[in-house]
Amino acid sequence: MADYLNKTVLITGGTDGIGKALVLNYLALGANVVTCGRNQQKIHDLEAESPVGKLCVLNADVSVERDCERLVLQAVNMFGGIDVLINNAGISMRGLLEEGGPGIIPVIKQVMEINFNGAVYTTVYALPYLVKSKGVVVGVSSIAGYRGLPGRSGYSASKFALQGWLEAIKTEVVEKGVHVMWVSPGFTASNIRNSALNHRGLAQGESPLDEQTLMDAATCAGIIVEAVAKRKRTVVMTFQGKQTVFLNKFFPSLADKLVRAFFFRNGNLIK
Repeated sequence: MADYLNKTVLITGGTDGIGKALVLNYLALGANVVTCGRNQQKIHDLEAESPVGKLCVLNADVSVERDCERLVLQAVNMFGGIDVLINNAGISMRGLLEEGGPGIIPVIKQVMEINFNGAVYTTVYALPYLVKSKGVVVGVSSIAGYRGLPGRSGYSASKFALQGWLEAIKTEVVEKGVHVMWVSPGFTASNIRNSALNHRGLAQGESPLDEQTLMDAATCAGIIVEAVAKRKRTVVMTFQGKQTVFLNKFFPSLADKLVRAFFFRNGNLIK
């Protein structure tokens, strides 16, 4: 626990789901935490749960470069630096390309802006301070970063892009003492599916999955915190996720069939 005393952790998208669980986990370990969200009520709720003087929450949108710069500067001004950056903020989508037609293009752009560009903006501005602290950069990715998932074409693209970008900069900064890693939760019980965009760019409002059977956000956050402490290269969290990555790498045609069977029934997207 002493490892995080007087350390500063910056977590994007920390007012809900996995992000909120990460915030509470690091606060319990004694860290100073800076995070952001877009819902003012959720910001107030998080502040009410947290120790005074250890948490800073900004109303910020990671798809806006200036907001990401402001978030980083707030962390440095308040706590003197950054030791861990967790690029967690994200949005999902659920919609078939054929269904959406040209109307799905702005949806894919929005998903890329938040999931990929948001991580780029925040990491770029935080990197000088992470070099100084020999810190850790984390990307919260997905199995969709290893295997494209039907109905989630934009989401898959954003996670493939995130992992490729992180792998590239990992080899750029390794001799500076900065560790770059990514973690891939499986299906996790969180609000991300309820707020996922459909092919028209509207929140779908309900999850197509049985949330009761999924990994909870606190468990997921605990795995991430442990992986960061051990400076792992990457973590695929669930058996189903590990199985999917393995099959897609060595038996891609079989993976195509199994993924199709999992997501479709009678030609309709059911998950």
